[in-house]
Parts: sequence; C-alpha cells; structure tokens
Amino acid sequence: MTPVEVHQGDSPIVLGLPHTGTFVPDEVLADLNARGCGLDDTDWHIHRLYDGLLDGATTVRATFHRYVVDANRDPSGVSLYPGQNTTGLVPLTDFDGHDIWTSPPTDAAIAARRETFHAAYHAALEAELARVRDSHGIAILYDCHSIRSNIPFLFDGTLPDFNIGTNMGTTCAPEIEAATQDICAAASGFTSITNGRFKGGWTTRHYGRPSEGIHAIQMELAQSAYLATEAAPWAYDTDKSARLRVHLQTILTALADLAPTLKSAS
Repeated sequence: MTPVEVHQGDSPIVLGLPHTGTFVPDEVLADLNARGCGLDDTDWHIHRLYDGLLDGATTVRATFHRYVVDANRDPSGVSLYPGQNTTGLVPLTDFDGHDIWTSPPTDAAIAARRETFHAAYHAALEAELARVRDSHGIAILYDCHSIRSNIPFLFDGTLPDFNIGTNMGTTCAPEIEAATQDICAAASGFTSITNGRFKGGWTTRHYGRPSEGIHAIQMELAQSAYLATEAAPWAYDTDKSARLRVHLQTILTALADLAPTLKSAS
C-alpha cells in the first residue's frame, strides 16, 4: 500500500486530500472496536467530488484513514482548537465523542504511524507545492474536506454548506479569500461562512505562507450538500453533487485565474 497518491499537473493549484483514504493496516484494524471499524469520520467521496473540476490541478491524496494517523494534525500533537472538543493526531474517539479502540495505540505505535504515514503525506505535499511554486512563481493549496453537518460534540447547530478557513486571513492573500467567499455567497441554495468553527487545519496553517509565494485555503463542506444521507452507507448523491460541483469548479477556476496577478503583486 502506498500511503500517498500524487497526480502532477501544470496549474498553480494543488488540491490536498488528507481524509478521503480508508486504508487501515491489519494490525491497527485489530485494535479498533466495532464503532471504530465503521470509519465514520471519513471525508466520504471528496476525491470523487473534485475529480476533473480543474484541468491541470495537482492532487495529493492520503490513502490511509485518519484513525491510523490524522494527516491534518500537528505532528507534535498540539491541539488545533484549544479548549474545544476535537480529535488528535491519532484519535481516541470519533467525532461524537465515543471510544473507537479496544486497545488504544501506544506512544511507540503513534510515533511509527507518524513516520510511515503522516510524514510521507507531507513530504509529498511539500514537494508538490515547491514544484508548482518553482514553475509558476506561486502555489495555491486548496485543502479539500467534508464533515457531517450536525455533530453536537464538536459544534452547536447545523453547519453551513461551505466552511472556508484561512486562519483569520493569515494563510492566503485577501484576494483568494474574497474570491472564494463571493462565489460561495452567490451560490443559490447554499450557505457559507468564513473562519467559523473551521478556521483551517494544521495543513492550511503550516503551508500558508503568502510572503513566500505559497497560499493556502481550506474548504470544509457539509456532507449533506452532496451525500444522500450523512450515515452509512454514505452514498454519493449524483444530483446533489452535480449542483455542488458547478460552484466548486467556479472557485478553482477563479483561483487559478488569480494566481498570475498575485505573482505580479508579490
């Protein structure tokens, strides 16, 4: 099993896909309880949702599941959201706060997974961002995510459909944030928010260095916007997805068109 899949393109856009993978090594699967084996916290079908939306986009996709190790968490284990319920580098609970292990991983096991999976994903992502920046003078990392729209353990109420994260505007040029916001706000039948409950994960915060020519923005989609139901079997709804893909394509195209102007301004 290859921990990361890379498809190189010639666009200034790099799509990060840290949570669509469902591979769990046998020795890890053996320690998950029945709830954990459901892999409910997957970003279901996100790679399918974005497939083909932007010609030339580079994609970097983790094939392993976030219960093995979370590719969008600080490898040191520091919390993304201090004081709020969240899950860690290797989650001990699911998003509903329920235990997922019969035998929780040891510190040594976590360290091994971090090296084998987390480090491999980020080595590939960092290499692609450097390659794209060298080619275009700029790289825009668009980090692709999704989550159930109602999870009381993590947040109150119902999430908007589009949840844009830029760590309060620090991870990308204001033009990138504004263009994404405007497209989402104009998307009929959809709702959006910027830097609400989701302000951008570790990936967005770590790589988003506009002064160095790498911009990063996270898009957390409510799964109700493209799944038939937010429960097993997590079926992809082709009609819902088709409506959503129109707006996602508009966003990616707008960001690709913005890139040369941002390069000139830097």
